[in-house]
Amino acid sequence: MYNITNANILVCDDEKDIVSALKIYLAAEGYQVFEAFNGKEALEIIAAEEIHLVLMDIMMPVMDGISAMAKVREISNVPVIMLTAKSEDTDKVLGLNIGADDYVTKPFNPVELQARVKSQLRRFMQLGGSLVQKESEILSIGGIELDDRTKEVTLDGERVALTPTEYDILKLLMQNIGKVYSPSQIYSAVWKDNPYGTENTVAVHIRHLREKLEYNPAEPRYLKAVWGRGYKIEE
Repeated sequence: MYNITNANILVCDDEKDIVSALKIYLAAEGYQVFEAFNGKEALEIIAAEEIHLVLMDIMMPVMDGISAMAKVREISNVPVIMLTAKSEDTDKVLGLNIGADDYVTKPFNPVELQARVKSQLRRFMQLGGSLVQKESEILSIGGIELDDRTKEVTLDGERVALTPTEYDILKLLMQNIGKVYSPSQIYSAVWKDNPYGTENTVAVHIRHLREKLEYNPAEPRYLKAVWGRGYKIEE
């Protein structure tokens, strides 16, 4: 069985007091914490170490969090939780668009922070597959195939790299072909051990899935929106 308390977490923020505080919170949970103070340092650590989750500030010198986030997604699907100020709503959306999995608003609520970290780590560890023993379960629709044993998704036989959040949303919809889920239902099902956040993030992840799995994301064949109700997947 995987053990999320053994995870390596990278904290990246140019404010050293924030990094120190986060290190205290996370170390108390048993995590190994790595420190970076700008996006460039964060990328160097991700390249050199086995990192399981990243906490990334947006406004930083040398390389900001949005630029670093884009670079991270070129090399890794590690979960990234953005550290944002309340005034940075536009940057939150941009970060999610680029590939962040979630965000935490400063000043931090330690309980919320720990809930978000555990939620993302649990999905990421499960997505690794090798430490979780399950019977093979393959879901398929059209050219999309999801193997829940190996945690791999393919489109026309070609592997598609999904983040843990994207994977869980796709699995939920593929297990219930034709059923419409509201954003709140998807949020509750996927973020079930994390009561914090906004349903608006669901729409961003749906868009990412369309970009990765639809031949024409503007006219999706599989991931359909039902006006005023939510989302479904269909043949």
